[in-house]
Amino acid sequence: MDENERDRRRALRRKKRQRQVLIGRLILVILLVVIAALAVFLVKDLTGGKKSSQSPVTSTGETTNPGESEAPADETGNEVTETQGETETEASLEDQAALKAAQYDYDGAIQLLKGSSDYAANTEYQALVAEYEAQRDACVEYPVDQVTHVFFHSMIVDENRAWAKGAGDATTDGLNQVMTTMDEFKQIMESMYEKGYVMVSIHELCEIDENRNVSRGTIRLPEGKKPFVLSQDDLSYYHYQDGYGLADKLLIDENGEVKNQYTEADGTVKIGDYDMVPWIDTFVKEHPDFSYHGQKGIIALTGYNGILGYRTDIAYKTRENLDELQQKWLDEHPDFDEAAWNQECEEAKKVADAMKANGWEFASHTWGHINVTEASLDKLKEDNEKWQTYVKPLIGDTNVVIFSFGADLGSWEGYFPDNEKFQYMKSQGFDIYCNVDGSQYWVQFGSEVTNGQSQYMRQGRRNLDGYRMYYNPEMLSDLFDANAVFSKLRPTPVPPM
Repeated sequence: MDENERDRRRALRRKKRQRQVLIGRLILVILLVVIAALAVFLVKDLTGGKKSSQSPVTSTGETTNPGESEAPADETGNEVTETQGETETEASLEDQAALKAAQYDYDGAIQLLKGSSDYAANTEYQALVAEYEAQRDACVEYPVDQVTHVFFHSMIVDENRAWAKGAGDATTDGLNQVMTTMDEFKQIMESMYEKGYVMVSIHELCEIDENRNVSRGTIRLPEGKKPFVLSQDDLSYYHYQDGYGLADKLLIDENGEVKNQYTEADGTVKIGDYDMVPWIDTFVKEHPDFSYHGQKGIIALTGYNGILGYRTDIAYKTRENLDELQQKWLDEHPDFDEAAWNQECEEAKKVADAMKANGWEFASHTWGHINVTEASLDKLKEDNEKWQTYVKPLIGDTNVVIFSFGADLGSWEGYFPDNEKFQYMKSQGFDIYCNVDGSQYWVQFGSEVTNGQSQYMRQGRRNLDGYRMYYNPEMLSDLFDANAVFSKLRPTPVPPM
């Protein structure tokens, strides 16, 4: 059954339910009118046609007429009958199942419908279960070692501000190399959606047993759909980005949704989709089939400037070991004290919790954005201890590390037993390791141990930024047309790495 036919059947079912509700209300109104007429007739018969002086009085002093309905009302003030309530519950259950099926969680949709108390007598539910079973059985397994992984940094909202200082300005050049504009990002995601890409959690690529041995996972999708992993680095809204047309931070808005705070050049503060996380949330609401089982991307966090736009690192509390930009920020916020620092940590944790509840995951990006290839083992340990102390309590456990600078703990051949850096990171709970690789896909399971299990999974990531679009557009053709997407406002040539 194609999508148009399913939409047509859902529409017919909705119309049927609406007719049932309208008929139920009409019958109720007729009954109320008849009852009211009988009541008036009886009162007149008993009182000789005189009006009763005993009208009930409500607690607010308003009177009610005898025979007036006392049925409970919904939020709009309309009466909710038992029949109406049941119909709305059924519609809600059906919609929930439809959402799960749209996101390829066919077993979840089937389980939901079969769990209904009236499933045995509900032919519509039975038909839907049969439909979802057929869709599930038609899915094919996608090779996990052919899953591509794309990543971004924070998005540029206002290009005029980002490029204002021109080529040669260190920040402008850096943004031009490794950042993507919001307009470019939207076009990339829309192109990938049209090409059949589906966002999956990196954890779908592997299975990890109780002994932390890692093996290949299983991803099943309809024919023609292609899973991909999405990640974003450095979502801290660093001080150096101030004034360059990027968002300020993430927050929870009045509707309980994670959004960005963005400050215009004139100081106007706006709340909305000004970076990857809220934009993806909105896009998945409108296109649920872009997400596998409701999963989103993975956010790689450092800690030295705090996380998610909140100044959560201990340096802001102790005012020790500050760099120039941190000192400048504290000078501009003289009232920032221990209580304010505690509040920043609390707000950051609330945002992180809300993101996780909505399908997002987190990874270590090292606390100080260090190059793990060049760093000594002692330096790696010192940095990781800071990340575990000041970042992990805010975002929770993670077994994923995404390396800064595209560095890695070992060569492409794999991590071996004599690799002390790997052995240390494994001991710290990390099972999944990500570097940067321009290939369409690169996934490795290595360091074989007993029973043929691996100790880790490693995946290469593709940078979809100014540098890659400018110098290697042909390497991105499976995802989008880089020449069409690349902003004409960018200073060119893009500085080489």
